[in-house]
Order: sequence, then structure tokens, then C-alpha cells
Amino acid sequence: MSIAKMQKVLIASYRTQAGELLNALQTAGVIQILNAEQAMVSKDYPELQSSAEKPRQLEEKLEKLELAITFLDKYAEKKGGIIAALAPKTVIEEKHFFKIASGTDNSEFIEKIRQLQREIENIKSETETITAQIQNLLPWENFTTPVEEIDKLNEAAAFAGFLSLKSLADMEKNCADICVIQKVQIRGNSAGCVVVCLRQDFQETQKALRSCDFESANFAGLKGTAGEIIKNCRAKLLELDKNLEEKTQQAKKFSGELLELQILADDCRNLLNRQKTQLSSPHTEQTVILEGWVKKSDLKTLNEITKRFSAVSVRQIEPSADEPVPVELENNRFVRPFETVTRLYGMPQYTNIDPTIFLAPFFAIFFGMCIADVGYGLMLAPVLWWLTRKLQMGKMAVMMFLMCCVTIILAGLITGSWFGDTFTSLIPEHSKAYSVLNGVREKLILFDPMKQPMVAIVITLAMGYFQIMFGFSIAMVNNLINKNFVGAVCDQLVWLVFLNNFSVIALIKFKVIPAGFMPVSIVIAIICALTILLFSIREGSWGARIGMGAFGLFSAVFTVGDILSYVRIMALGMVGAGLGMAINVLVKMLMDVPYVGFILGAILFVVGHTFNLAMSILGAFVHSMRLQFVEFFPKFFSSGGIDFTPMSKDYKYVMMKEVNE
Repeated sequence: MSIAKMQKVLIASYRTQAGELLNALQTAGVIQILNAEQAMVSKDYPELQSSAEKPRQLEEKLEKLELAITFLDKYAEKKGGIIAALAPKTVIEEKHFFKIASGTDNSEFIEKIRQLQREIENIKSETETITAQIQNLLPWENFTTPVEEIDKLNEAAAFAGFLSLKSLADMEKNCADICVIQKVQIRGNSAGCVVVCLRQDFQETQKALRSCDFESANFAGLKGTAGEIIKNCRAKLLELDKNLEEKTQQAKKFSGELLELQILADDCRNLLNRQKTQLSSPHTEQTVILEGWVKKSDLKTLNEITKRFSAVSVRQIEPSADEPVPVELENNRFVRPFETVTRLYGMPQYTNIDPTIFLAPFFAIFFGMCIADVGYGLMLAPVLWWLTRKLQMGKMAVMMFLMCCVTIILAGLITGSWFGDTFTSLIPEHSKAYSVLNGVREKLILFDPMKQPMVAIVITLAMGYFQIMFGFSIAMVNNLINKNFVGAVCDQLVWLVFLNNFSVIALIKFKVIPAGFMPVSIVIAIICALTILLFSIREGSWGARIGMGAFGLFSAVFTVGDILSYVRIMALGMVGAGLGMAINVLVKMLMDVPYVGFILGAILFVVGHTFNLAMSILGAFVHSMRLQFVEFFPKFFSSGGIDFTPMSKDYKYVMMKEVNE
């Protein structure tokens, strides 16, 4: 339950065995390999090379596979429903994967798919063109003159196109002496028409049409009447539809090989990553140098892998003083789900501590208190358990919420909330069910926050005070472990004494502690204040140190604000309980409706409380996380660490079946 200890290693391999070595390392997933720019060996030995060359052939192969998969995926039969959304990857056995990956070359089949895709795209493009042509010709369907003859008059000129009805009326009124207008068809607010004039009136007619926003019809390249052309186009569309159906059936047949293509793509992607790693690593003509990080617990595995190769050697090396060390969190199965919160904030630095084990109980308790309802916890738990069984990704976050269901139920038992006040508001008071259920509720309840809000406020403030003090204590212990004794005293111990001393003074004021302790408390407060003023900042000039120390002393007020912010836990719990009670009131009103009241009430009960639960989960997550990020973490934790990302097999489309399945 800490940050994994890391070891830097240097692996030297002959080029002839580098590919197989990288494959073994990628399968094991134990080492993060640095490229030539990151590797210290490149800086120590500048003569080592790194290739800017890219594995073009593999990249092109992967690109073709991805295009083929994207195309066939449209025609493949898919599992519908929520199960497919939760588990999009196909689960296969490892031996089946490698059988397909090591099979015959599929380049010819991929080329057939690409050719089929082009044919389908051409058919669709041609269909769109012909459909658009039909739409353009429809207004002229009843025009009996062949379209190619419109521009072939000897003594006259003809203009075919569209005019708005208003412009058409203006043309008929004002230009009757220079042209003749034949209306072909009126559609909406425009009319298809042919305007004919003598050659000598061509310029004047053209000018008049331009002023009326005349839209010319385009018959270029067409022969025959519009009706004949439309008839031929429709016949061509039928032929294209038939052809498209044939090609679609062929694509559906090809989609039966989609899984095989997905396996090939995943295998190609992993091979591409290995080749990129080899090319970007320092090397000579005969050797490849792999410098990287491995967890100390995996050194044995790494040594076993390298021993399989006769021309490979590995040795442990020391990192440079300012070299960043990647971070891997190691927690047990109960704490690991809460790494979700830590990773959202940022990975800890290698020399810092993993906050996950410290935040886990606080987050779970705060989350539970924000919802605090037995019914909601019992309703949420089976849903989350089912999700953990079906999800392929993001299981850790779901497991975290599932574990928080325990605190939701416990907080509900303590505060007496079972779907709000369902027992007291919806169950008849004199019934046996009421006496049993409400009897259990009253035996387990410790306080009702709706009736005793001050108790809830005191509890949340006490938890906030404890968490903040705990944060200072963690930082102090960490400084002591790192032998930073001055920091432990001046940055944490003095604050612990200073802040807790105010609590002692308050207890003396309320006569809980004898008044004789007051002088001692005042002296302690003065000593702590002077220490903070003079030594909280230990670098720079004394003027700057005292100035920053004064600001630090004033920040004690912010600590009080931090503690007060924990009241939000009580507020969220009471809001959820209040909304649940309001839903129950509406349900009771609906249940009084004759005949259908019980059904309507049941529907509202389920929908209303489901909505309340969803909103409560959102608020509980955001605010519980905020208390960790804003109030707790700054007391002892600083992010900025680099995540440990070992080279491993990555599968986009498939998931390997576990051995125990």
C-alpha cells in the first residue's frame, strides 16, 4: 500500500534478437522503455544513433486494416442493448488470437474489401447525382420540346429557367413587347418557364431577366425531352439499387471475417509499437540498447526473460540526480478502487507518499453520509455488482462505488432513512408491517438530522477537524521518515499544536478544562505563532521570510474555513432526505386516486427515488472528492508524478479470455 520501488535497467541486445526480446518484454508488460532523447546512455555516448525512420510498411498495413474494419463494421450483425455497450470487445482465447495472427497473408482479401468499398461509394455517388438530376428536371417533365433544341433557334433566342411568381407577373406586364413567356409548371412560389425573344431583343431581354433574379435551368449534355430523360434516369436508379443490394450482400458476407481482421489489426498495432520502440532506442550497427524502468518486484521476471536469449545482457544502473522516476501505485484489493480518486488529482511524486490508503476511508464515509439512505444503498449495490460482472473497462471506479454502498447503508441506519420516511409516511400506522419495519428502524437510529440538525453539524465538523489534523500528521511522519526534522517541526508539528491549542482554550472558556491551564495555553500559542512567523519559510531574506510567515500565520483563518466546508456533507444528506420525503408525500396523494392510484403511486415512487438517487450520487461524488482535493491533500500531498507506463500488449478490438473463465 505504497508507491512501488523502481529500478533503472540497461539491456543490450544484438539486432538479430532485438525483435524477439521486445516481443517477450511486451508480453510480460514489466518495463517502461525510454527513447533515445530520454535515455541517459544517449547523453553519455553521443555516438549512439537513433533512427528517425518509421516502419512505413506496417503503418500502411494497419491503416488498410482499420479502413476495412470501419467499412465492414457497418454491415456486421451487432449485439444490441446495454450489454454490447458495456462490453464492446470480443472475448477470445489467446491461442485463437495467435492462430489467426500467425496465419496466411490477408492482403488480397483486404484489397477485395477496398475494391468493394470503392464500388459501393461509386454507386451511392452516382445515385445521388441522378437523383439530383431528376429533381432538377421534374418541373420540365411536361415540356415536350427536346432540351437540346432550346438553344438552337435560328431567328430567336430562348431562356429556360425559374422566376418567382411576382417577377413572372412583372415580366409579363413590362416585357410583353420584346419577349413571350411560356409557363411550364408552377411549384410553390416559383414557376418554371421558357422566355423566347427575337435575336435583336436578346440583350434587352437578358437584362430584364437578370433584374428579376432569373435562375437558368442547366440542360448541358442532355438530349431528348425532360420526361424521357427522367424515365431513363429512374430506370438507371432501379439498376443502381439492384447493384447496390448485390454489393451490400457481398459486404455482409465479408463482414463474417470482421473478427479476423480485428485480430490482425490488434496484432499489427502491437508489432508496430515494438518496431517503433526499437527504432527510437539508441543503437549501433550491431546492437540495440534498451534503457528503462522496472519495478523492483519485477526484476526477477525481467532477468528470466533476458536469460532466454544468448545475445542479451541486462544490468541495473543508477538514475541521474534530477531524472524523474515513474510512479506505480500498489494497494490491496480493498484500497485499489480508490486509486480512481488519486489519479483524477494526479500521480504522487516518487519521493512522496501514496494518499490512496488515507483518503479511502474518508471518501467512503463522506460519500455514504451525503446519501445516507438504506433503501438507496440496497437499490444501488446489486446494480453496481452487475456492472462489475459485465464491464470490460472502468471496473475500478464501479468497485469504489460498490464499496461505498456499505457506508450509504450504515449512514442510513444511523439516521433512520429508508427511501426517505417511507415507513412512517406510506405504511399504515396500525399495521403489522409498520410495527415491524418501523420498530427495526427506531432500534437502529442514533439521531434524525431533520429533527436534530445540530448533531449532524457537530459530527461533520468533527470529522473535518480530524481529517485535517490527520493530514498534518501524515506530512509530519513522512518528513521524519525522510529525516527532514526541521520541516516536521516547523511545518507540521507546530501547526498541530497551534490549532489544537485553540481547542484547549475554547474548552477552558466553557469550563470543561480548569482555568489554571489558560496561562500555559497562551504561552504555547505565542511560541507556536513565533515559530510560524520566523521559520515557516526558511529561504530568502529575513524580511521576506517574516512577511511570508505572517501570511502563513493569518492562514490559520483558512483552516477554520476548511473545517467549516465539511458541513456540506450534512447539507447534501438533508437535501436528499428532504427530496425523498417530498416524493413520498406525492406518492401518498396519488395512492388516494380511485382504481389506478396504487399503480400511479408505485410508478412515481420508483421514478422519483431513482432520480433522487442519481442526483445524490452526483453530488456525493463531486463534494466528497472536493473535500479530498481542496481540504485534505494540500496538507501533505503534492502531485506531479509521472505514471509508470510499461510497454505491453494493447488490444483495441478484442479481449483475451482469462484462464479461470
